[in-house]
Amino acid sequence: MNMNEKGQYFVLKERAVPEVLLKVVEAKRLLDSGRITSIQEAVDHVGISRSSFYKYKDDIFPFHETAKGKTITMVVQLDDEPGLLSVVLKTVAEFNANILTIYQSIPINGIASLTLSVDILPQTGDVAEMVTHIEELSGIHYVKILGRE
Repeated sequence: MNMNEKGQYFVLKERAVPEVLLKVVEAKRLLDSGRITSIQEAVDHVGISRSSFYKYKDDIFPFHETAKGKTITMVVQLDDEPGLLSVVLKTVAEFNANILTIYQSIPINGIASLTLSVDILPQTGDVAEMVTHIEELSGIHYVKILGRE
C-alpha cells in the first residue's frame, strides 16, 4: 500500500493550497448552494476543467465542513500574561466548543506553549473562525492545528 492509499490528512492554511484546489472548493460550494445546477456550469464559472473537478472533488473541503463531532488538537504560543489563558478559553467557550484537555508549559523568556484538545459539537460555530479569533488576540504568537480525530 502506498502513501496515497492510506488516506493521510493534512491541515493547510488557504495560502498554501494550489489555486486549482480552491477553485474545486468554490465549484462545490456553487453546486451545494443550488444557484448553479450543472457541473459544467460550475467549472466554467470558476475557470477549471471538468477533469480537474472530478479528480479532486472528493479530496478537498473547507476545514469547518467536516469538523463537527470531531476533536481538534491545537498548539497556541502565548505571552505569559495574567488572564491571557482565560481569554483563550473564553473564546473557545463562545464558539460553543468543549475543552477536553489543557496543557500549558512553564513559561520560558515570558512565552508559554498551550496545547488544547477541543471537542467540536453540533452547535459549535465555524472552527476556522474560532482559530482566527484566537490568533488575533493580543499576546498570541501563533496557533497551529496539530490534528483532528
